[in-house]
Amino acid sequence: MLRLSTILVAWAAFAQGQQPPPTQPQVKVNVINVCTPAQEEKQEIASALARVPKEPLFRADFEVDRGRTTLEQSPNFLQPGSGLKNSGASDMADWVRIRREFSLQALFSTVQYSFSVDDKNMVETLVFRVRDPKDLMQVSIEDSASAVTTASAMLGTSTPASRIKLERFGKSSVVLARCSGTEAGPPPDQSAYEPLFQSASAIVTKYRSLLGARAIVPDELTRVRGAPTARPNTAPAFKGREHEHK
Repeated sequence: MLRLSTILVAWAAFAQGQQPPPTQPQVKVNVINVCTPAQEEKQEIASALARVPKEPLFRADFEVDRGRTTLEQSPNFLQPGSGLKNSGASDMADWVRIRREFSLQALFSTVQYSFSVDDKNMVETLVFRVRDPKDLMQVSIEDSASAVTTASAMLGTSTPASRIKLERFGKSSVVLARCSGTEAGPPPDQSAYEPLFQSASAIVTKYRSLLGARAIVPDELTRVRGAPTARPNTAPAFKGREHEHK
């Protein structure tokens, strides 16, 4: 019996050593063609833009926020897809955000407009969130300009849209972005997508007016820049004197 037990223990240890190592989880990488998306994706973008209300009915609820963010990380007050670039840990971005709610009859539940400005760029982002997402979850449109001009000047012109993004439920996003040339070659031919960029630009211009951005943004940015900046307290700490009772 002693020998049989020894053999069984040895065999169990051998069998355990022969088991294959646990498989590593597979990592799936989705490569999105943002310069020339496929025809099916092009049609999805066109359909989503066409469903944005041109004469919306807003509820009484609204929200206006303003603030300043240190660009140590990608700022989260804008929606994914923002073209705001980080150029250093000490960079600052002033921003204004406006949100309105649509009436219950609309496909979208809310629209959110964000304006951000740092030392180099000014970025507008317009986001429409779907009320009952089944396939489409939200639509975002972005444009940008150099910070050499003023926010009022940018808001007074029709800045061309530079990025359109559809976030879908359970699927990868659909993105169309303006692409420039590189050292490896000239810019891609995006003439077939120009109607989509024009439609997106018109939507941003329309909602600037509907949301009152031309008046609200410059005024709120002035408030941000006039806010006091927190400074470290350099005054010596007060130390009480101890009294001994004898």
